[in-house]
Amino acid sequence: MAPTPLAVLDLVPISTGSSAGQALRNSIDLARQAEQLGYTRHWFAEHHLNPGVAGTSPAVVLALTAAATSTIRLGSGAVQLGHRTALSTVEEFGLLDALHPGRFDLGLGRSGGPVPPAAGRQPALTATTPVVDGRTPNGLRIPARFAPEKLLTSPRFALHQRLMTLPGAQPQPYAEQIADILALLGGDYATEDGTAAHVVPGEGADLQVWILGSSAGISAQTAGAHGLRFAANYHVSPATVLEAAEGYRAAFVPSAELDRPYVSVSADVVVAADEGTARELAAGYGPWVRSIRTGAGAIRFPTPEQARALAWSDEDRDLVADRVETQFVGTARQVADQLETLRDATGADELLITTITHDHADRVRSYQLLAEEWTRR
Repeated sequence: MAPTPLAVLDLVPISTGSSAGQALRNSIDLARQAEQLGYTRHWFAEHHLNPGVAGTSPAVVLALTAAATSTIRLGSGAVQLGHRTALSTVEEFGLLDALHPGRFDLGLGRSGGPVPPAAGRQPALTATTPVVDGRTPNGLRIPARFAPEKLLTSPRFALHQRLMTLPGAQPQPYAEQIADILALLGGDYATEDGTAAHVVPGEGADLQVWILGSSAGISAQTAGAHGLRFAANYHVSPATVLEAAEGYRAAFVPSAELDRPYVSVSADVVVAADEGTARELAAGYGPWVRSIRTGAGAIRFPTPEQARALAWSDEDRDLVADRVETQFVGTARQVADQLETLRDATGADELLITTITHDHADRVRSYQLLAEEWTRR
């Protein structure tokens, strides 16, 4: 049996006492290391108005990283379509492919776009895999669902929407925008009256198109309907990963690109030589997640000492419980066992690993230890 590929998801995190410039240099170095370690791909996320995250423009970071690497696939995880057009997206990635042909993944996300009206939403899907006492039969932790209402109604979220959207502009419906991107890439875009558009560079670009999603809703449905690859976000929404993967597979229609569904599943991971050290390195994760979910924006990733000094309430603990208890922390063997459990429960074809520690060397070492253990399996 061929080993399940491992990939990297990188948020370009900024640590306390560091800078955005150093975070970018660290991420480019991590991509070089990941290439040497045998990781299949290295993706960059897109986030805005977060003091602790420097990855605001995946295409820019990808251009810098492509110049510093040679073989590893690079991509967006994901370009957020709510504040951009299909044309700008195809043009950006067309430019990248023109200089580094065949190396890029165009990962597309829905964050920031209009939420479909209730009548048009997909009904909640109950995954066919049974979950008893918060675990699947093979032991994967499936926590209670996180309710995002407080985050979505925060003043910062409204500010984000205001600053990312031109006055009076209405974001294009997501499924329609995906169809336009695919048509522009394929060279068969035309308006209703027959006017064609041809994007140079962009048309015919040798890209893998992915859709990222956290539920069985419009992202999973659109990915399946177009026969695209799908990335399910266990690290963001562990409660809904099973239904996301199953919803995508149920909607899948074979395409010229894929004759069967292909699913990547993400996991937040910290690996060290011993479990105690790994848990020490992961100490900042809870406060970091809390800062995001309160609507304040991601803080600069704290040292373990800074994390322990922060005051916590029961409400704070409840706010981040699902993420903290599904982070895989320990030795390489312990974490690899957990990743195999995740793979088997979700049927993942690939696993997408995201790791944040305060010190860059610890982050690189975590990926190194995991890769070495994984190749032995």
